[in-house]
Amino acid sequence: MKPALHDASARQQTGGPSPVPGRGGNRDDRARKPGLSDVEAEIAGLLDRSTQELRLVWHKWQRTEPPFGVSRDLLIRTLANHLQEHAYGGPSAVLHRRLQTLARASQKGALSGDPGSALKSGMTLVREWRGHTHTVLVGENGFEYEGQRYHSLTVIAERITGTHWSGPRFFGVTKRARRSLLAGSGH
Repeated sequence: MKPALHDASARQQTGGPSPVPGRGGNRDDRARKPGLSDVEAEIAGLLDRSTQELRLVWHKWQRTEPPFGVSRDLLIRTLANHLQEHAYGGPSAVLHRRLQTLARASQKGALSGDPGSALKSGMTLVREWRGHTHTVLVGENGFEYEGQRYHSLTVIAERITGTHWSGPRFFGVTKRARRSLLAGSGH
């Protein structure tokens, strides 16, 4: 006769699902790390669960099976996000509308969903760097710099500076970059 096993280890060995604990529960009566909120403790507890247990929790919350091929890591991240949204509230209505606008713009193939930083074909971007003036022409499907075509401003900024730069920030086409340029020019 085999010796009796602790419930948690028996579940792990058989691969069978364990009961899903209630919200705020302390799984298997383990001591919690000091300073963790209930939500943080639940999120930390997700790492200890088997993939099958995570799939059961997903099914409980979503009322459907997780998509085929979803990795364990993505299950944990999605469930952690769900716990946080439930505890602290989801995105605001303003953020939700903004995300929907960006998604629609992306589906249409727009360069940018932000009308404040949209680049239009035919625009010329000019930047002075270490005493040299650099001019980039915005095209339909990318950018032209020194007679060569590029798909990214960042690649051009890296070529000019020799180090990694955010292309839009380097050329002043982000809101933050425009504010700093205006502040520096005294406007």
